[in-house]
Amino acid sequence: MKIGLVTDCLGDQPFEELLKTCRSLGITQVELGVGNWSEAPHVALDTLLESEAMREEMKEQLQAYGISISAFNCSGNPLAPGEWGKREDAVTRKCFQLSEYFGLDTVVMMSGLPGGGSEDCYPNWVVTSWPPETQEMLRYQWNTVAIPYWRELVKIAAAHGVTRLALEPHGCQLVHDVENFYRLRDACGGDPAIGFNLDPSHLFWMGADPLAVARELGKAVYHVHIKDVRVEKPAALNTLMDGKNVLEYAKRSWNFAIPGYGHDERWWREFLVTLKMAGYDGVLSIEHEDYTMDTLVGLRKTVKLLHDNIV
Repeated sequence: MKIGLVTDCLGDQPFEELLKTCRSLGITQVELGVGNWSEAPHVALDTLLESEAMREEMKEQLQAYGISISAFNCSGNPLAPGEWGKREDAVTRKCFQLSEYFGLDTVVMMSGLPGGGSEDCYPNWVVTSWPPETQEMLRYQWNTVAIPYWRELVKIAAAHGVTRLALEPHGCQLVHDVENFYRLRDACGGDPAIGFNLDPSHLFWMGADPLAVARELGKAVYHVHIKDVRVEKPAALNTLMDGKNVLEYAKRSWNFAIPGYGHDERWWREFLVTLKMAGYDGVLSIEHEDYTMDTLVGLRKTVKLLHDNIV
């Protein structure tokens, strides 16, 4: 396994400075956001699509620093109602095209989330079976919107050589757990293009066990994010359903944390061993979102933990 980085956390650094930083930290792969929820600090998507010279320049810079791209990330909500969803879908399709130009077969993304009905303006995340209209909403989301969209999307991805769509389980997404991952894959005829981006942090706060998920999914794990979660004292009163801004970390029920600051090093050692046993030998892409800690300090600590425990 190789150590990588979701580069948005160093968005203030120009691309070449980013590569220098990665090399100094011992990071050999980068995961680059191309748009949608990422501000795409290191990828001018339309410019790269239009200019072969700019693509070649980026490739030369990467080669000069001994760094490769693990995947482009287009996480967003192409299933959102109206123009919003159309814009996010357009970026997703461009991401597939850019991946083809760079010879990449993996894209990191999310499943998306529709509204609860045809008249909705915003996505609607159903997480209970009551009140009874929730079931009607779920039928609409899956049967009317998500399944037709994804059946077509895997074909579009394949046309660009993208054969591994690593879906990140996340709140406010249809695919937020293993059951719904299988539901989407099965609805697309069991297409192996639909895989998993295993990010322990979101699984933690939603109550799942990332170790069990890794064992269950095995070779369907196409990409891994390295990020922890720390449950805080307010959770005892307010539950883990927390909509406060992530920068209000002193008041939140849970916070993103670097590995070892939510679950100890022993847990992370077991996680890496479990990935190995499940057949995973890809990137460990650090996604630094610990707002209590300086970014470079957090990255150094995380890289050290991974270096000390990679099997």
